Amino acid sequence: MVDSREYGFEGTMPDIHGYAHVSREATVVGDVTVEPNASVWPGVVLRGDVAPVRVGHESHVGDNAVLHASSVGDNVMVGHGAVLNDTTVEDGCLIGFNSTLTDSTIGEHSIIAMGTVVPEGYEVPAESFVRGMPASVTPLEETNIDPEAVFEAYHSGDYTNLAQRHDDLFE
Repeated sequence: MVDSREYGFEGTMPDIHGYAHVSREATVVGDVTVEPNASVWPGVVLRGDVAPVRVGHESHVGDNAVLHASSVGDNVMVGHGAVLNDTTVEDGCLIGFNSTLTDSTIGEHSIIAMGTVVPEGYEVPAESFVRGMPASVTPLEETNIDPEAVFEAYHSGDYTNLAQRHDDLFE
């Protein structure tokens, strides 16, 4: 028998698309939606109790990340150990390892550097580079960062392929 860590909350069960890859070692609770070709890796917690959690199409949530009452758009990479609480991440973003985002909105195609702390109330514009503790926001066009190269290097399609290659890790 498969070790299922999917739990209902007040009558609402997670909705995981048949083409999504959710590790048996992830914990998924309540009003959670995981869309096609998304992957949720070991140790992840998706907790949709006080508000829904959504993981969009071809988005990937790395090992030990926590999403509580948060929404991740399509083609988003959430790095290992990241914590998102009451946060909306729009399409095409990269959320770095061990970053913490609270009660904020991250505009599409933005990059959050690893270890960044985005405090409550931040509204990050689209195509921004965010780093620091607390976060400072710089338009990507004002940096030396090539967003196309960064997104290509961490393209979520590679994670879709990797998840499909794991025979036993995902249900």
